[in-house]
Amino acid sequence: MRALTGARVFDGTRILGGHAVCLDGGRVAELVPEALLPPDVPREALGGGILAPGFVDLQVNGGAGLMLAEAQGVADLRRIAAVHARLGATTILPTLISDTDEAKARAIALVSRAAAEGVPGIAGLHLEGPHLDPRKAGAHDPAHLRPMTAADLDRLRAAAAVLPRLMVTLAPEAATEDQVRALSGAGVLVALGHSACDAATAARYVGAGARVVTHLFNAMAPMGHRAPGLAGLALADGRVDAGIIADGHHVDPLMLGVALRAKAGRGALFLVSDAMALAGTEAERFALDGREVRRADGRLILSDGTLAGADLTLARAAAVMAAAGAPVETALAMATSGPARVAGIDAGHLAPGAPADLVHLADDLTLRAVWQAGERLS
Repeated sequence: MRALTGARVFDGTRILGGHAVCLDGGRVAELVPEALLPPDVPREALGGGILAPGFVDLQVNGGAGLMLAEAQGVADLRRIAAVHARLGATTILPTLISDTDEAKARAIALVSRAAAEGVPGIAGLHLEGPHLDPRKAGAHDPAHLRPMTAADLDRLRAAAAVLPRLMVTLAPEAATEDQVRALSGAGVLVALGHSACDAATAARYVGAGARVVTHLFNAMAPMGHRAPGLAGLALADGRVDAGIIADGHHVDPLMLGVALRAKAGRGALFLVSDAMALAGTEAERFALDGREVRRADGRLILSDGTLAGADLTLARAAAVMAAAGAPVETALAMATSGPARVAGIDAGHLAPGAPADLVHLADDLTLRAVWQAGERLS
C-alpha cells in the first residue's frame, strides 16, 4: 500500500482537507486523515492542489490522430483511450458520429472486443446518430442521416447485449416512442439530440425512456420564452441529465451559469469533451468525411465555420464551469461522479474499492498528473 498526500481530496462529492488517498495496486484502499497514516506507509507528497477521481468522458469521437470510425483494430482503440487518459479522462465512451451501417457494425465489434480484453479506459460505446434530424445535422454528414428502421432497432438491442454500456443519441424526428421504449428496455442509455423538436415532444420521449440530452443548446432549437424546446425541457425535467461542452465557444459562459442555476431535480449537467482526432496531438487539421476540420482559436471548424467537435479537455471544461460560477465541487463532479452516475459506470469517485484512477489538479484546475489503475501516467 502507498499513500498520496499533500493535496486536498475531492472524493466525487466533497473536498476533504488533510486527507491522504491510500492505494493498493489498482484500487483505492482508503481515504484517511494524514495524521493517522501509519509511519511505514510509503508516501508521495503532491505539494498542494486537488486530488480527484479520473475524469469520465461520455463523448469522445477520437484522439491521437484517429477518429473512432477510422479504428481498424483494438490497438487503435487503445491509442485513443491512452491519449485521453494522459489528458485526464481515464474512463471514456468512444463515440461514433453518424456513419454507414458497416462503420457502426465495426465500431460495435471493436469496442466489444476492447472491453473484453480489458483495454484500460474503455467503458462502452456511444453512437451519436445516424438517426438524427437533418435540419440539425451540425458537423454530421447529412448523407448518413435517416430514420430508425426495425432492423436498426434489432441491431442496437443486439449491440447492447455484447457491450458493457451502449449510449445512443437520436432525434424524435428519426425514431418513434416505441423504439425508444424498446431501446431503454434493452439497457440502452437513450439520449436526445440533433433535434428541432419542441418541449412537449421531448417530454413524451423522456416518458418513453430517454434520460439524457446530448450537448445541451447545440444542434437543437434555441430556447425561447414561448418555445422552450428540447433545451428548456432538459433544464426543467428532473429525470433528465444533460451533457454540455464548456469550452466557451459552443455555449457562452453566461449561459453556462444560467443553465447550471436552472437545472432542476436529480438530473444534472455533466461535462463532455466532444473531442476529435486532434486530441492529444499538435496537428492543426484532419479530414472528416472528406471535409477539412481545422483548429482555429480554441475551436474546431469546417470551412464554413461550423463547429466540428471541440478542442477541449475535461480539466479545462471544469475550469470554464468554475469561472462561470460553479463551485469547485460542482465543476469537478460534472467531470467525474456525474457522468459516471449517468452511464452506470464504476468510476468517478474515491472510496475503498474504487478504481485507482486519479487526477492531480492545481488550484486553478489545470492538470498536473494522472494515475490509471494505480499507475502514474504523467
